[in-house]
Formats: sequence, C-alpha cells, structure tokens
Amino acid sequence: MNNLQPIKENFFSKAFNLPALQKSRLYWVDYLKAIAIVLVVYRHSLLGISASGIKVPDTLENANLVFYSFRMPLFFMLSGIFASISLRKRTIGQYIESKFETLLYPYFIWVVIQITLQIISSNFTNSNRTLVDYTYIFYQPRNLDQFWYLPALFNAAVVYNLIKKYITKQWWALMLIAMVFYFTSHYFQSISMISDWMEFYIFFAIGDNISEMFFHEKAQQFFKNPLTLLLAIPFFILAQWFYLTNEMYYQTTDLMRAEFLLIALTGCFTMVPLAFLMQRWNILPGIRILGYHSLYIYVIHVMVAAFTRNFVVHVLGIHNVYIILISCISLGCIIPVLIYNLFIHNNFAWFLFTYKKKHGRPQLFEKKVSTPSFKIS
Repeated sequence: MNNLQPIKENFFSKAFNLPALQKSRLYWVDYLKAIAIVLVVYRHSLLGISASGIKVPDTLENANLVFYSFRMPLFFMLSGIFASISLRKRTIGQYIESKFETLLYPYFIWVVIQITLQIISSNFTNSNRTLVDYTYIFYQPRNLDQFWYLPALFNAAVVYNLIKKYITKQWWALMLIAMVFYFTSHYFQSISMISDWMEFYIFFAIGDNISEMFFHEKAQQFFKNPLTLLLAIPFFILAQWFYLTNEMYYQTTDLMRAEFLLIALTGCFTMVPLAFLMQRWNILPGIRILGYHSLYIYVIHVMVAAFTRNFVVHVLGIHNVYIILISCISLGCIIPVLIYNLFIHNNFAWFLFTYKKKHGRPQLFEKKVSTPSFKIS
C-alpha cells in the first residue's frame, strides 16, 4: 500500500524547503552538519565584528577557539563516512565529476562573486581586496576567507579514493598515508591549495574507515544512550582546557600537531552522541534545515554577515557585541537558505551551484523514514 501523501507547497515551505525534513535521510547527519555550520558562521561573524574595531569579550574569543578545534575536522569526517557509499553507486570518474559539480564548481563561482563584492564595497567592509586576490583562487584559497574548505574537501576526497582504488584498500595503509600527509602538510603552507587538503585528509580517511560502524544497530544504540554523551563530556572539557591553556592553535611542533589531532577527534566524537540524542528526542527539528543546506550557507554567509553587521552598527546604531553577533549568526544562516530555495534551486539562478540544469521541481512527499540498517527513533 502506498502511504506517500503529497505536501501542499506554500511560500514558507518552499523558502525553507520544509519537505526535506520528511525525506528519507539520516537525521543525525543533518544535526551534525547543522552544529558545524552554525559554529562556522559564529567564527566568521565574530572575526568580522572584531576586525571592525568593536571590542569582543574574551569568553566569546575562547569559545571561538574551542569550536575551531573540531568543527572543520567534523565536516571532513562526515564526508568520509559517505565516501564508500557514494562510490558503490558510481565509477571513480563519475565520483570525481560529482565532487567537481558539488564542491569545485560552486567554489569558482562564489569566490569570484565574494571577491568582486568586497572590492566594490571596500569602503564599507573590513576587506582590503584588490585584483591580485583573484589569483589566490588557484593556489592560496586560505587568503579568501571561508572558501578554502571547498577545494580542500574536493582534493582530499579525490586523492583518497584514487589511492584506495589503485594503490591499497588496507585500512592501516590508508591511515599511514593519511598520517604522512598530516604531519608534512605544514611544509606546503605557501601553497594552501596543497597544504589544506593534506592537513584535513586524515579526518576524511578516519570517516571512511569507521563508516560502517555508524550503520550498525548496536553502534546506533550506543550513540543514542545519554550515558555515552555524559561519559564523553569530561574528556571534551579536559581536551579543550589543554587546548586553550597550551595555545594549541599555533601548532608549531609535530608534538603539538599530534595533540591537536587527539583534541579534534575528541570534539568530533563528542558531537556524534549529541546529534544522535537530538535525533532520538527530536530536539529542534527545524535546525536540520540548516544541516541540509550547509553548503549553501557556507559559501554565502560571510557576505550576509558583513551586510548585517554594517546595517546593525551604522544604520540602527547598535554597538552591543551580543546583539550584533546574534543578528549576524541568525541572518547568516537563514538568508542563504532563502536565497537558495527561492532564486537558485530550480529557478533562474540555477547555474550558481551547478552546471546541469534540473528540469521541473521534484514531487514533494511525506514519508515515514525507515531503512534496512537505520531506524529513526
């Protein structure tokens, strides 16, 4: 019996793509992506406020450093978890093309848009862009605000899967190669297009090598147990205390890099049971929309946050750092979702995220989620 029922799509539903909440997806993944992307927006909003000359309290700065220790490793690990699943459906060539379309193509489009807007609005923003910045697109994306992540993830995914397909499938060999990349990445910092993927490649590799664990019922029950999170929290607090007191964010020695790796993994694995519990208890289900749209938020949020900060400070005359920060985070997350669903997805600006135009809007259904190896509870 077919229990699918079409959803009546109104403006609000379309603007936030609410039917995505009923799609057959792994809710914990959306929660994890939502957590990570909100922390990303927090960081860039805070940096923008600080660069504008507004005094930022130490507590907010320390929170930023804590989040910095695991939020990007979490993104790479999540991508690694689904690498093998994706390859089962595609050839290696199709996989690379898919990653180019979803990561590298948006990178080239949106980094040009952001640099251009920053040059045009240089009198009103913190940026000091020139035409030289366009050349960084090809070799030094670290100089281009948030955009380094997209080519880094593309390169890490492609290199990892080429190695796995043509060189070795042994998990220990894959991890050994990842360790070599990790500990030698700092030698290539003058070309961050190389050093970035080398540094975060290990988190992608870890995600792939532990991926099967996340789809076994016993492991899922373990993560959904509140005791798991309670046991993880003390290790997370201890790791972050060590991170802050020893200024680990500088990573000037191999020992510090090894310590940072452990700290980052502690943060990542603390977020996992948190996401499973949010799924189990259906906490803030709407936040999954942010996880579902994390890529679009990632590429657009800096521009939105900059505009929001200037509007709040210079038009509304508000200089309270907490009001500014909350405004930047809120709109930095929400506006990109609206932009994507109203103007880009199956609309006139479709080419801003893909070079393959999709014809028509897919039929929207309500569906109770259930898969052979995963149950929502």
